Amino acid sequence: MAVHAAHRCMYLHRLVHSRNRDLVVKLVKSSCSRIFFTASMRSYEDDGQSQESLKLRPNQTESQALLIRRKRPLSPLERISSLLPQDVLSPEVMQLREQEQHGEEAEKCDPAVVTGEEDLETYTGPGTAQEPKAAAFQRVEGQVYPTLLGESLLTSGELLIAEYRKNRRVEFRKMFQLQPGSRLQSSWGIIMHEDLMGQPAGRFLKTSRGVPIFIRRASLEDYVLHMKRGPAIAYPKDAANMLLMMDVMEGDCVLESGSGSGAMSLFLSRAVGSKGSVLSVEVREDHHRRSVKNYERWRMSWALRREQEWPNNVEFQHADLCSSSSLLAGRGFHSVALDLIHPHLVLPTVLPHLHPGAVCAVYLANITQVVDLLEGLRCSGLPVLCERVVEVPVRDWVVDPALQKDGQYCTRKAPNLGEDPRSQEESSDGANGENNFGPAFGNVPYIARPHPEQMSHTAFLVKLRKFA
Repeated sequence: MAVHAAHRCMYLHRLVHSRNRDLVVKLVKSSCSRIFFTASMRSYEDDGQSQESLKLRPNQTESQALLIRRKRPLSPLERISSLLPQDVLSPEVMQLREQEQHGEEAEKCDPAVVTGEEDLETYTGPGTAQEPKAAAFQRVEGQVYPTLLGESLLTSGELLIAEYRKNRRVEFRKMFQLQPGSRLQSSWGIIMHEDLMGQPAGRFLKTSRGVPIFIRRASLEDYVLHMKRGPAIAYPKDAANMLLMMDVMEGDCVLESGSGSGAMSLFLSRAVGSKGSVLSVEVREDHHRRSVKNYERWRMSWALRREQEWPNNVEFQHADLCSSSSLLAGRGFHSVALDLIHPHLVLPTVLPHLHPGAVCAVYLANITQVVDLLEGLRCSGLPVLCERVVEVPVRDWVVDPALQKDGQYCTRKAPNLGEDPRSQEESSDGANGENNFGPAFGNVPYIARPHPEQMSHTAFLVKLRKFA
């Protein structure tokens, strides 16, 4: 019956546009109009049921109920009757049209009705006070997430870190780039990348095996430690101390010899800022290509994350400073960072372009290289002073509350100073009972020990200062 009604509806629509008035009037007064009237009544009955579902619930305010109201779709009879002249319509159709017009007028007069896709945080119904907005809202695939000022949701192309911890130890850590159609694979299950897009950063997501994995954005330290490498990198703990030795500030012009995998170039780029510049020179072509790729990959991820460009302030050059003094012609540097096997061979070329009183920080892997550097300075008579030779150790510690074999917290037992033991038990029970997180503050002993996995030796840092 619905199929026949649809065919008749299409036929009537063509007749209306053909302006054959006699045929239209005859068809409307036939049984076809009764079929349309029945379909319209069914539509109104369904709309009545939907209106009943939109009534206020016990846990729903009036403004929340008004926000979800939507206009119902038109029935077939309403679509056709809107194209027909008024004198050919039946009394039943005229009655339905009048009811619809009265409903629209009442809806327009009601100031609390929200039509269309209204912004939730800007809507204020009757009786609501105007308050300053503490948070904004972002819509992603029909879901609304409250975000803080400056916060953004995860988008395709960002670099993320996935972590799984067990018994406060990192069992799994991986850096990956968010891409449509990809998935994060691990021994603890799979997470589809589509499930991460549009989600806030810094949250737990369960894998296909039900294991919670912590997802967060990769910091510069994470990126340097997990990016693809050619040679060994300057570790963050050593790079931070080199920046302090060199006293790098925003707007400085810095020379780096030995780009490597681009780790130190990234740290220098952030230190000098958009007003400064870094000249990074690498003698090996494969290392030069790797450092450029790592630098550009971080800049792209940063632009997606912060919606602003990372400063393009590093100039990568494939050259040998020992024989390319023309590369430094007319330049002056506030500081120099060297990561070479034989740094004393390039110092005669570099020092003339270093400001007097500035620092040259040298990164050396073993102590024999330190000895060769100092011997080269002694024999060459260059105007530099060796101020420090340091190694930067970092020792991780495990600090956890003491637990019993059954998983309960251990508690400190106060010595008996002549008081009634029953009063002590009652006081301790009362204190513990008031806290839902276990024993009261200060009653749980802690165990502290060095972490079983320690970072071994990485490098020696030599601080050289130029004098006039």
